[in-house]
Amino acid sequence: MTPDQLARVLLPIEGWRADEVAGGSDYDLNPGMEPQPGAPAEAAVLVAFTPGERGPSLTLTRRADTLARHTGQIAFPGGRLDPGEGPAEAAVREAWEEIGLPPAAVRPLGLGDRYRTGTGYLVTPVVAWVAPLPELSPSPAEVAEVFHVPWAHLADPANRRRDHYDLNGVRRHFWSIDWHDRLVWGATAGMIVGLASRLGRAAAERAA
Repeated sequence: MTPDQLARVLLPIEGWRADEVAGGSDYDLNPGMEPQPGAPAEAAVLVAFTPGERGPSLTLTRRADTLARHTGQIAFPGGRLDPGEGPAEAAVREAWEEIGLPPAAVRPLGLGDRYRTGTGYLVTPVVAWVAPLPELSPSPAEVAEVFHVPWAHLADPANRRRDHYDLNGVRRHFWSIDWHDRLVWGATAGMIVGLASRLGRAAAERAA
């Protein structure tokens, strides 16, 4: 998979609109789940592909154990949009702040489908190409670990499963993907599944 092949199936960065509806959400597997009141907060994550001998990998983080929310979870670098920012600017800025990825090393290619989380965020995945991958310097206040997972593993339906947890008598379902001793789950896994579906549809259309 090359940057040009990725770019052809993504949504254009300049076409992003704040009023565009989500293409996926935590509610997809939980049709009875009630959205949080009020408008969701705009956020963006950087889905950074890095080339390798066995195909591209994605850069993921394990959130710091000292954070107040989502402690220790696997996530893409990202966060809320600042006033006046678009998703690409926010994702690149957050990657610089969280893992020390220089903005000049990032080549944004396009956008994945927006994803609404059950915690009140509307997240835009910004897909980018990073080659070569520079030495990273994670912020210890935000990130406990940075690691890379082959896209072929993440995109393979055989490696994902539908899990659940029970909280206060309510069952919530979510996607999860194992990678060695780490578990990619929740919104991060949901965005990976959505991107894999988009790329799979494009491949099927080319083959038809």
